[in-house]
Amino acid sequence: MSRERATALLVDFDGVLRRWDPAVAAGVEREYGLTEGVLGEIAMSWGLLQPVLTGQVSHAQWMASVADALTPAVGADRARAAVQEWQSYRGEVDPEVLAFVREVRAAGIRVGLGTNATDLLDADLAALDLTDELDVIVNSSVVGVHKPAKEYFQAACEALETPPGRVLFVDDEDRSVAGARVAGLSAHRWSGPADLRYLRAALAY
Repeated sequence: MSRERATALLVDFDGVLRRWDPAVAAGVEREYGLTEGVLGEIAMSWGLLQPVLTGQVSHAQWMASVADALTPAVGADRARAAVQEWQSYRGEVDPEVLAFVREVRAAGIRVGLGTNATDLLDADLAALDLTDELDVIVNSSVVGVHKPAKEYFQAACEALETPPGRVLFVDDEDRSVAGARVAGLSAHRWSGPADLRYLRAALAY
């Protein structure tokens, strides 16, 4: 039995609409005498990451915890300075994905941003001139639950005012794609702009 055509699009932020230059973190780590990859390793450790993604702590508190973890290696002042410099870079918009989002919205299809994010998301969207580019923002730290939980996708579909079977979700992580499918959404694993041809066909606008 074929699925109904999707009438709403839900796209991930980091790794799809926003991309990060790994050279920035690497440069900060070299400048402050830190082990290569340590900033991301500490920040993405689940014990620190899960609370900020569900709104239990703020982005600022999360980064303070990263600085605390670095303090034994370089001292408190240098640890805070390293984290501040690293965090001053807020990524870059993928122009091809943004053009696709605009194209989809122009065709009358609602587009939501479905992201595991912190309370800094609104500021990031403003800094990247994305505030008016999306119909709905579904931020895990606001919802209180993160991808790939079924409850997250239920909240996203409610925000889009679209039943799960009519929502197409795009993410670069297998776990999130699998979670979306369990929740009843169509889902595509993003591998780059070459996927846009398939997504256009799936939306059939």
